[in-house]
Amino acid sequence: MTAPVFVVEHLDRITGGTVTLDGPEGRHAVSVRRLRVGEEIVLTDGTGTGVYGTVAAVEGKDRLDVAVSEVRAEPEPSPRITVVQALPKGDRGELAVETMTETGVDAIVPWAASRCITQWKGERGAKSLAKWRATAREAGKQSRRLRFPEVADAASTKQVAQLLAAADFAAVLHEEGAEPLATAELPATGEIVLVVGPEGGVSPDELAAFAEAGARPYRLGRSVLRTSTAGTAATALLLGRTGRWS
Repeated sequence: MTAPVFVVEHLDRITGGTVTLDGPEGRHAVSVRRLRVGEEIVLTDGTGTGVYGTVAAVEGKDRLDVAVSEVRAEPEPSPRITVVQALPKGDRGELAVETMTETGVDAIVPWAASRCITQWKGERGAKSLAKWRATAREAGKQSRRLRFPEVADAASTKQVAQLLAAADFAAVLHEEGAEPLATAELPATGEIVLVVGPEGGVSPDELAAFAEAGARPYRLGRSVLRTSTAGTAATALLLGRTGRWS
């Protein structure tokens, strides 16, 4: 197995020597994963910097020292893939974030579509957003990523349209799309933005607003995917087509 990943801030300042892992991440490494001296470990700040090394010492239940063998700086991915995810019911939102993160999405924008049963408001909305961000962080660690996806604040339809207008390629995943995403002409660099609608579908008004912003409807395949899985399937397709999985 590849070495486990733990999060440490400000790793861009480290060039060698020894790094200390403590706090909640240190406790997880020592008391849950039970890492021992000599085992390989990776530390990341989640923004592209990775420190590779071995455990040099373990202290108590929540602290260990890592002897640094290599520091890597992972470049920004290109083209960058953002998925605008309509708010699903229950915990299916966290499922969508988890699987998209594991697949390799670069950014996720929660979208309060008009047909969403779930709506983020007040304290409940803040808690839901925190859950999405925590899920992206944990899934990033689990999938051994050095660069975790950004989870933006919840966006309105107007804000999503602005995001689409600025993209190099913008698409709305829609079962009645005339063109398959598998054959769409994609940019070699820049920003790709995909919109995943709610279980009730994207409304005509929303489709019109997104079309005005330059986003056409595309279909994935013959089957209709749930909102919690469509973004993952589309991300995988684009990662393969753009060469990022080569």
